[in-house]
Amino acid sequence: MAEENTDFEESDGSMVEVSEKKPQKSENKERSQDSAESRLERAMLGGRKKEEIDEHVKKVQEEMEEKSEEDREKVKEIKESKENSENEPPIFALRTTANREDQVMDFITGNLVKKTEIRVYSVIRPHGMRGYIFVEAETRQDAELSAQGIPYARGILPAVVKYNEIEHMLEQVKHEVDIRKNDIAEIISGPFKREKCKITRIDKAKEEVVVELLEAAVPIPITVKMDAVKVIRRDNEETKEE
Repeated sequence: MAEENTDFEESDGSMVEVSEKKPQKSENKERSQDSAESRLERAMLGGRKKEEIDEHVKKVQEEMEEKSEEDREKVKEIKESKENSENEPPIFALRTTANREDQVMDFITGNLVKKTEIRVYSVIRPHGMRGYIFVEAETRQDAELSAQGIPYARGILPAVVKYNEIEHMLEQVKHEVDIRKNDIAEIISGPFKREKCKITRIDKAKEEVVVELLEAAVPIPITVKMDAVKVIRRDNEETKEE
């Protein structure tokens, strides 16, 4: 409310009451503030309507919520993947005598048939790796028991091997093998390893070749896998005669 000042003036010998109202400063100040806020709001809106701004803000919030939901799904997938990997049996590296990996693996698998209480799920021999094979077992003790008393086995390494560390060794990629009849080859695996031989027959359906050992007194045909031989010489003259 506006304040009033009451004065008395003398007029014709009588006292006359004169009321004077002060300016309404508080009301003017409020109107000034409202005007300033309106100008600020218009500047922030950039000339757009408030409804448009609210709609835009709502849309941005929805997009952020969708993104947050996607992030939560990704985190959930990562956690599930981690839990699954933790539930998988550990893999242990077994050191062996070089070039005896296949024999050690055969001994272990034969041993597991007799000792069914040993919880070993697989024995892995990556192609081309020398001196090591891998044992997938329930515990380290099971892996050690599977190799106990096995010839050429030199013990389990202390560190656990992660599957992704050896995954690239286990992927089977087919390569076109150029082996022809009468090729001179070297056997690179099995009991006749390092023996020179001659290819006498090729069975591509079974991926096998029949060979004859060059140093044998009596040529005896031996059937081996294609990937067990390596061509070292190609006799073109004999091929032409055939």
